[in-house]
Amino acid sequence: MNFFQNKTVWIASALLLLMALTRYNHFGSAMALPDASYAVFFLGGLFLGRVRGALVILALLLLAAALVDYYAINFREVSGWCVTSAYSFLVFAYGALWFVGRWYAPRHELTLKGMAGLLLAGAAAGSAAFIIANVSFYLLAGYFDSMSVVQYMSSVAQYYGPYVAVAVFYIGAAAGVQMLYAMVDDKSEAVDAGR
Repeated sequence: MNFFQNKTVWIASALLLLMALTRYNHFGSAMALPDASYAVFFLGGLFLGRVRGALVILALLLLAAALVDYYAINFREVSGWCVTSAYSFLVFAYGALWFVGRWYAPRHELTLKGMAGLLLAGAAAGSAAFIIANVSFYLLAGYFDSMSVVQYMSSVAQYYGPYVAVAVFYIGAAAGVQMLYAMVDDKSEAVDAGR
């Protein structure tokens, strides 16, 4: 099979590009889309988690996330405040997204019920990643010695909804693209069968 006809290559490339274009801006702005990293790792697990070399793809996505952060902090004047000893725990947060996506993959169907299940799985994975990232940041960043757990939770709670909602939005958009692709592919097969 030709390298450029391989769906795995196209999906991995699209996910890397989406992360590279959005990662440096968590919540988006008038000029930039919000960070798609949570969705990228979930979708990577969903679409690529069972292919040969899946863990290599996961490692490449993790490396790409770190490189985008390095670039943003050093060349785009993005604050490096979040890069602490807790940063390494993003591997577990993103791993949770990947493995929930991988777990959901055999259940994924392009139906209304399937979409509801997909979005629910995406929200659960996003919630797990948010908790892992924020608990590790609280415990390891070294910024919160004088802040109680309750105070910290109330200060980061405002970010929970946007993080999960953005992930679910991107996951839904990707499923929409998958549906369109399936419809075009079905029509092309029908045309080929009619010849």
